[in-house]
Amino acid sequence: MVEPTTKESRTQAVYTTLNHIPVGKVTSYGKLASYAGLPGYGRYVGKLLRELPADTSLPWHRVIRSSGQIAFPPGSESFTRQKTRLEKEGVSVINGRIAIKDFQWTP
Repeated sequence: MVEPTTKESRTQAVYTTLNHIPVGKVTSYGKLASYAGLPGYGRYVGKLLRELPADTSLPWHRVIRSSGQIAFPPGSESFTRQKTRLEKEGVSVINGRIAIKDFQWTP
């Protein structure tokens, strides 16, 4: 895949790839960036997801740290929202962690 070159094309590549993560699966910020043709842009993905509007239909909650952890502080409103959404999709979250090997999305 050719790396997107403009900010707009990078953003679109990330959103398109994010939208392909199926229900019940997760990926990391770095892997999402790589799948979008942007290896090394994990932090960029995190920034984009942070800037999403609250009412977005994109499945932002399916993106976690490469360690399997939810990136938000435990007990925060955002942590609880992400954990709840993942559990509703059948993803087990134990102590803020997801077993990547069991729920990893690979396109």
